[in-house]
Parts: sequence; structure tokens; C-alpha cells
Amino acid sequence: MDIKIYNTLSRSKEVFKPIQDGCVGFYQCGPTMYWTQHIGNMRAVVASDFMVRTLTYFGYKVKFVRNYTDVGHLTSDGDEGEDKMEKGAKRDNITPQEVADKYIAVYNKDVESLNIILPDVRPRATEYIQEIIEMDQILLDKGFAYVTPLAIYFDTSKAKDYYRLSRQTKEGNLEGAGTAEIVDPDRKNPEDFVLWFFRAGDHEKAIQYWKSPFESSLVENGNGFPGWHIECSAMAKKNLGDTFDLHMGGVEHIPVHHTNEIAQSESANGTPYVNYWIHNEHLLVNNAKMSKSDGTGYTVAELIEKGYKPLDLRYFFLQASYRSKQNFTWEALTAAQTGLDKLYKQVASLGSDEGVVNEELKKEFMEALADDFNTPKALALVSKLFKADISNADKLSTLFDLDKVLGLKISENIKKLRAESEISAPEDVQKLVNERETARKNKNWAESDRLRDEIFAKGFEVLDTEEGSKVLKK
Repeated sequence: MDIKIYNTLSRSKEVFKPIQDGCVGFYQCGPTMYWTQHIGNMRAVVASDFMVRTLTYFGYKVKFVRNYTDVGHLTSDGDEGEDKMEKGAKRDNITPQEVADKYIAVYNKDVESLNIILPDVRPRATEYIQEIIEMDQILLDKGFAYVTPLAIYFDTSKAKDYYRLSRQTKEGNLEGAGTAEIVDPDRKNPEDFVLWFFRAGDHEKAIQYWKSPFESSLVENGNGFPGWHIECSAMAKKNLGDTFDLHMGGVEHIPVHHTNEIAQSESANGTPYVNYWIHNEHLLVNNAKMSKSDGTGYTVAELIEKGYKPLDLRYFFLQASYRSKQNFTWEALTAAQTGLDKLYKQVASLGSDEGVVNEELKKEFMEALADDFNTPKALALVSKLFKADISNADKLSTLFDLDKVLGLKISENIKKLRAESEISAPEDVQKLVNERETARKNKNWAESDRLRDEIFAKGFEVLDTEEGSKVLKK
């Protein structure tokens, strides 16, 4: 079965054909580690995890790389402003490396709680300075870059089809990037972007800097630090090669970051950079952009404090396509929490005997996955499965199989439910359960329903399984 992926380059769904049969090289732009990542960032992580799980489910061997940016990303996605890591260091009164270590630990804890499969490689930009310098030197040697006293720039006038990813005009790209505001009288074109910042001008007091072979009249030893865009190109090249299959990032990366990645990588390597570009849409809050200043830049920790499980958030994310904006509200998260709890209880009610995976339902599931990783359609198959005319044992095995992609920890959570069901109910509740069993044997369904409601009012719930009634705390 072919997988179709929406490729931003062509603006269409294309049949996925990997460079190497059975293998996939996949790179995702990771976060800048100067602050705790909000749940909008977590949506991108869940989306890529679903894709990795899908490709693995289809039999591919996936090499997945997601980086940590720990230098060079300025407060604009263009090339102006303060370095975000130095901003975090001043805020927390620690070094940039300590900032990175601190927030990488928080980030890793958050993604682990969302049941994310760890990437095969998690490179930090500061560990790839030599590779970055080497790529910058290649671009200089090939005439695609030039040096000023303040920086090394990529000459966008020499890039082949520079705007093909964003499909913008030159004027539109400048307006979106904000690069026209950079003050350097020696820069040739306003859209030229930085490959290496010298420790001069606005960055004269940069905390993070390295020696380089590049010469500037304003600094010794070529001291400086890399531009943001070259970091991803160098890390991707080192781990996946000159050309690889999939590259993912947010839609905000299309006009600047990814456009620049393509230009510098293809100019340096002399080959196509990426075959399929994947971009996830934003998470909104109350139909507005997430904002720390407005108090809507929610984190996983905040959700946990309010009584939600991280997997409630994962279940919420699966209800929308990665290419669609999704609106977060507390009501929507509560609905997801209720839906996931119900799912666990429904699965628990199937009993503990496992059968075989239903191939017809699995095929439908794979068809949904193959349609550009259609999570809502895949999730809908779970409801269909409960209504299917197959044994409970086969339903259970099929659900466990689907969860290899959904990642909702179904098996683990129903074991927990079954353990809870073994807890003895209070005597008055157990008496009602016994009376309800008698009513069910006598096919007195009205009395059975009445007793269920009475049990529920006392804070318990009855699950009817093939092994008999099980009582759970609400």
C-alpha cells in the first residue's frame, strides 16, 4: 500500500518513494532551548511521532533526527535581535549551556510523558560547530557566500530558484522575514542571510563564540557563532547525508528558515536537499494565537496541575490533521479526557483473552494512515472496531495492534483499570451489584439500569465483561 504525503514543494499529495528501499531519513526542526516549550510545540512532536510510528508500521526502517537549537537563533526568525539562548541566560542568571541543559531536561520529560518514541539522533547545534564552519567554507569557496567585517552572508542572488518552497515574490519574502532591518552597509542584498556572525557590532559582547578560519577586521581568530539556518543544514547532512527523504517543521519555517536551508544545502552539496517537505499548522487557543504575555502559552506541567494526563493531550491532538489549525480550549481538553477514559474502560470490558488481529479493520486503518497520516480517520476506526461483528478477543488484539501507531498506551492503562477493579467495593455497593446481576439474569433491563444509576451515584461504575461485572471507582 502506497503512502501519500502532502509535499509543500509541490503543494500536492505525492506517493512516497524513499531514496533507499525500505529505509527513511527523517529530520524535524527541533526547539530553541531557552524556555519551557508550550503545548503548541508539543503538537508538532506528537505529529512527527505519529508519522514515525506510521512509517515503522508500514515496514520502513526510520532514522529520525530532531535537533536542539542551543545557539544562533535570534529573537527574530530572520537575522536580527538578541540570541535567544543569551536572553534565557540573562533571565535565569546562568550560562547559556546551563540554560540549554535545564530546558532540554524539561522538554525530554514532557515528550516522554506524551509517549513519544525518542529520535535516533538528538544533535545539539553547539556540538556541530566544526561541521558548520566546514559548510560555510565550502559556500565561500564556491562563491555562494561573502565576508563583511560583521558577518558571513549567503548570496541569495546566486541561489537556484530561491523562492520555490515559499512561492513568494522577493518583496513578500523580505516583508515576512524582516531581514531588511539588519544594519550592515556591506551586505549586498537585503534578503541575504547570515552563515556566521562575527563577535562584532551588535554581537560584540556575545557570550557564546568560537574560533574560526574566517577573517574580519573587527575580531581576532574569526571569533563568532553560527547563523540559525546553517545549523540545521550541517546537522542534517552529518546524520542523514546530502539528500534525504523527509523534513518537517512548522508552517512559520516555510518563508525563511526552510527556504534558506534549501538554498545553502543545495549550493554547498550540489544535490537536491530534501524530497518531501512536511509542515504542521499552528495550535490556537480560544481561536487566537498562543501568547505567553496573554497567559495562553500553556505547558504540559500546567495541564498536569489542572488534573489532566499528558495522554489526554495526545488524544486531543490526534483528533485533527497536522495540516489543519487546531483550537485548544479547556472544554475541548476535558472532552478528550472523557473520551480517552471511556476508551480505556471500553477496552477493559473486552476481557483479558487475546485473539487475532482483524485484517479487514487493519487494512482500513492503514488506508487512513496512508492518506497523509490522517489521524482523525484512523482514530474513528477505533469506534468502528467496538461495533464490529468479531469476538472480544479479536477486538482486543486488533486494538493493541492499532495502538502501535496511536500511542495511547492502551494495554498499560487497561491493566491499571483491571487492577483497580479488583479492589473490593463497599458492602452497600457490592449488594447493589449483586442485585443488578440478578436483574440481568432475569432480563429485567429496566431494574438493571436503575441499579447501575444508583451505583454510579455512590461513586462507582459497573463494567459488564465476559468474565462478569467489574466495579470501578469513577
